[in-house]
Amino acid sequence: MKKVLFIFALVAGGLFSQSLQAQEVVKLDQTTGEFTQQELNLKAGETYVFEVTNSGVDHEVGFVIAPKGKTDQKHHIPEAYLSKTITNGETAASQEVTLEEGEYVYFCPLNPTPQYTLTVE
Repeated sequence: MKKVLFIFALVAGGLFSQSLQAQEVVKLDQTTGEFTQQELNLKAGETYVFEVTNSGVDHEVGFVIAPKGKTDQKHHIPEAYLSKTITNGETAASQEVTLEEGEYVYFCPLNPTPQYTLTVE
């Protein structure tokens, strides 16, 4: 029984470490009225975590990804929301997000910022 549990722990640990290695962190800085990164190109099927820093905005900011042309809330990708809204100097991250090929936009609904292009190929 101990041998079976040990093998299970090795397999589970290996899968967990593969999961950690499979995600890429996309770091974004949000300043007053804009993101400093104004276009993103990502790979379809890859797993990403979006990490946003509030760099000088004097109120809370957030982060939204939606398919281009469908920016109403019902089309937002909820996994891409930050874990919390952030104030000046704070950083927060999304959950893991895997996007299909296509064109998306990202923006802050609270700052507000323009809608920037996120291309997934």
